[in-house]
Amino acid sequence: MNKKTIKVLVCDDHLIVRQGIKQILADADDIEVISEASNGPDAIRLVREVDGNMDVVLLDIAMPQRDGLDILKQFKSEFPRLPVLILSTYSDKQYAVFSLKLGAAGYLNKSADSEQMIAAIRKVAQGGVFITPSVAELLASSVGAGPIDRGDKPIQELLSHREHQVYLLLSQGHSVGEIATQLALSSNTVSTYRARILEKTGVRNDVELALYAVRQASAAD
Repeated sequence: MNKKTIKVLVCDDHLIVRQGIKQILADADDIEVISEASNGPDAIRLVREVDGNMDVVLLDIAMPQRDGLDILKQFKSEFPRLPVLILSTYSDKQYAVFSLKLGAAGYLNKSADSEQMIAAIRKVAQGGVFITPSVAELLASSVGAGPIDRGDKPIQELLSHREHQVYLLLSQGHSVGEIATQLALSSNTVSTYRARILEKTGVRNDVELALYAVRQASAAD
């Protein structure tokens, strides 16, 4: 009996990354990349076009227009049974647990080898959850921690990916204008992100935000 082909959408804003993933998956005779997207809205559109007839989505976190975690929420809302495997260059500690809590079927660092990526796709396509031992340990710690208030939550759980980028730059002393230039955003957009960050973290100004960042970094160590 022939194996069912696993139809995959690759969503990453870097062409060279998409090409690399396709090359890796070409070695698996039961996996086929049937589409690719360079941003979140295109990924959603492509899945809608096939009416959810997709087996796995490989989704990068750092995406233009809308970050990957935002897109993950949308996928889980519209296509709750569609497995989404998060790919990221970020450390497991930063986003793995949060991604899984949002409904990701797995979290895989881009440094993973080809065998691990293929195994992850096969596992989530069958309805399983793919987690590495390090992510399993983080998840166990998270579950064992019990209820936590906003002040104790990791900053990544309070902020969107873009807000987190702005937060890091603000806490390092960069001005709104400097951040706007660095992230290719308007100053008004950065100011909006700054206001959201202050509200979500419960601080009143950039000095308090810098102190908050120091506490967060100490808690993560």
